[in-house]
Amino acid sequence: MSLSPNHGPRRNGARPELVVIHFTAMQTAEAAQARLCDPAAEVSAHWLISETGQTTQLVDEDRRAWHAGAGEWGGRDDVNSRSIGIELANDGRSPFPEPQMTALERLLKAILTRWGIPPAGVIGHSDMAPGRKMDPGPRFDWRRLALQGLSVWPVPAPAGDFAADLHAFGFPDHPHLLEVFRLRFRPWADGPLDETDRALAAGLDAAAGRA
Repeated sequence: MSLSPNHGPRRNGARPELVVIHFTAMQTAEAAQARLCDPAAEVSAHWLISETGQTTQLVDEDRRAWHAGAGEWGGRDDVNSRSIGIELANDGRSPFPEPQMTALERLLKAILTRWGIPPAGVIGHSDMAPGRKMDPGPRFDWRRLALQGLSVWPVPAPAGDFAADLHAFGFPDHPHLLEVFRLRFRPWADGPLDETDRALAAGLDAAAGRA
């Protein structure tokens, strides 16, 4: 039985094909769990991982948890119906502790195996909701996950059309596309679109195994 009441059936026969990673933006995991289980809040996630690595299931994976909100990925909306949401207890500014990252890796391995989700299906909340969300934020180590086959990291390729390459990977069309791309792949970069951005974007298809 789910700890959180904030869930429903997945719509139109959808099944999990994405994993969306969030941060809680709260001071403690206990406070985050209370909110994610509060029916008045109308938010939830399937899993919550504390700073110490304690992993708590809040919603059964076959149910539609209310974690993603408005946004899209791969040209389709209702991300809640086709994803599993993982909340990391983090205030939005601090590093993610080693025990938490280790627990996340363990959980991701199990989820990807259980549902047959490819590494490219592991995305951030900011990826599918650019301009609205920024989690898991610039301090999250996406490359670490990619090195274990739990996400993807592009190798630079001959530069092409930046926006078209991001859309082909799954990112939605949005004015903040460069910001959300850099948030995940170049969080230290600033300034206008450059050749490194374009080369990394061109490498996303190969990273996803679609080239």
